[in-house]
Amino acid sequence: MTIESVTLLRNCHATLIPVGDEITLAKGTKYQVTQALGGSVTLRDATALYRIEPEELDALGEELMNRVLAANAVSGESDDKPFGEDRVWDALRGCFDPEIPINLVDLGLIYDLRLEKGENDQYEVAVKMTLTAQGCGMGPVIAQDAKNRIEKIPEVDKAEVEIVWDPPWSPRMISEEGKKVLGLT
Repeated sequence: MTIESVTLLRNCHATLIPVGDEITLAKGTKYQVTQALGGSVTLRDATALYRIEPEELDALGEELMNRVLAANAVSGESDDKPFGEDRVWDALRGCFDPEIPINLVDLGLIYDLRLEKGENDQYEVAVKMTLTAQGCGMGPVIAQDAKNRIEKIPEVDKAEVEIVWDPPWSPRMISEEGKKVLGLT
């Protein structure tokens, strides 16, 4: 998505990046859209970055909201594949760092993924992930996004996403696909 301007049509709940604080952005305020991936949108003004969740997208206008939702629908969880780790990895590829236009998998943030079959042929999924920086207040937001996406898979009863710090993340963990997105190859 190219960077475009947007003026809020109503007051809008947002998450301040990178601290993770919940704030309200005022109706009529103008922002730059810096990223619209995974169903959320990152806005920027002269002082900060803000993450707008899918339920708040109507504040950005119907056209932008529809584009974001349509793009998210094609990159989400595919139920035409049999259930297994690949479906969970696909779901995680729909989660994005709000500052970096790379999904969590290609950014190298997912360290471990385990499936356990439970009752009624439903699965429990456990994920260990890290963040690019230990002080990032967006960790709980990103982890919740991953949990929500995994739990959208019909065969999943429950997902747990744990943030870990060992080993520490480094840019060397970015996949070849992620490096291409960033222009590093």
